[in-house]
Amino acid sequence: MAIDLGGLLKGALGQAEAAALPGLLSAILSKTDLGSLSGVVAKLQEGGLGAQVQSWLGNGSNLPVSPDQLRGALDNEQIQQIARQLGLPVDAAMKVLAQHLPTAVDQASPDGVIPEEANTTEESNTPEESNTDQSGGDSGSLAKQAGIDDI
Repeated sequence: MAIDLGGLLKGALGQAEAAALPGLLSAILSKTDLGSLSGVVAKLQEGGLGAQVQSWLGNGSNLPVSPDQLRGALDNEQIQQIARQLGLPVDAAMKVLAQHLPTAVDQASPDGVIPEEANTTEESNTPEESNTDQSGGDSGSLAKQAGIDDI
């Protein structure tokens, strides 16, 4: 029986990417109108996804969220900003966000709330003061910098 080394390596790399993604999502959100994980949590609660958000904040299993649910709760400009920061088309960006946001919020809120330090990055967390290229130019997307631009 042959060992599928390629498959094992791909699985290990996938796990490493998954472990890095919550921090990456926080950094991405800091460069949008949402500002932070707390900002996206508040926006999703306002948009009718309170049950999902509560499951991510609380103990127990995380309820899933679909890309369409995220589209319904977020403003179009916020969706565009997230996609731009990820360096992905909108559909792919919403898929990544739907797949990883529950875990990111869950990991950032061990006591049921997102601590303030989980909402900040080394750079400014307000889009007006960030160093992003607002003209849409690609100065190296966070996804590329993290090596996950092919998700």
